[in-house]
Amino acid sequence: MHYAKLTYYDIEQIKSLQPDGWPDISEAYRFYCKNDYCNPIKVTLDGKIIGIGSSIMFDKTAWLGHIIVDIDYRNQGIGSKIVELLQNGIKEKGIETTLLIATELGEPVYKKAGFRKVSDYKYFKKENDWIEKKFSKNILPYNKTFYEALIQFDRYVSGENRERLLKEFIKTSYVYIDDNNNIQGFFIPNLGEGPIYALTPEAGKELMRFKYSSVDKATIPSENYTAIEFIKELGFIETTTKAIRMIFGRDIEWKPTMIYSRAAGNFG
Repeated sequence: MHYAKLTYYDIEQIKSLQPDGWPDISEAYRFYCKNDYCNPIKVTLDGKIIGIGSSIMFDKTAWLGHIIVDIDYRNQGIGSKIVELLQNGIKEKGIETTLLIATELGEPVYKKAGFRKVSDYKYFKKENDWIEKKFSKNILPYNKTFYEALIQFDRYVSGENRERLLKEFIKTSYVYIDDNNNIQGFFIPNLGEGPIYALTPEAGKELMRFKYSSVDKATIPSENYTAIEFIKELGFIETTTKAIRMIFGRDIEWKPTMIYSRAAGNFG
């Protein structure tokens, strides 16, 4: 087996690794190959790619994402080796915290590598269609004067400095402004699944109403009871899908009760 950097030229080959129910992994790996803060790697055997994975490195934190092993080559330690190599690259950057979101299948691999559970995510799908014609007047489209406030807002809620990621998508965002002109929440449609972060339940709910008028799936941290109850009011039901947030190294101060929709499985 050979472990090496994954490049654009490999993306066509990885389509055979696409897991059922996952968003297109080719799109994710194009993102990883394009951005220098990501480190996508591949495992090949006799010229065939049988495993892949990537890290996404920010300031003091990193994420692992899209670690996949061909079904015919599982239980041979390949997944563990991918995690080890990615972790080595993260440590070389002096980063002390690595996070990931694990499926039930992947959880034992990450536990073995020293990751510990932090939280669960709940998944929902729309059961009843509805049409919302009016949205809060407090929801406004992005303008450049919001940039620094949104970067700091994200840092406060996520516990991470993710400016390198956000700056690529932030221009598509919407913000919830209170009557005193303070930003109380934001929604970024084009970043992964479309994160919603909010300081108040009112801002979170109104941004959810806005988003889920046209989106039929939702993923929410289990700690955010307000968001979970409200998504049910919007006609969604909980699915059997399960995912676990895990961490390695230094803890971070994230605020799951302010996350009304996660960003993605590879960024939290």
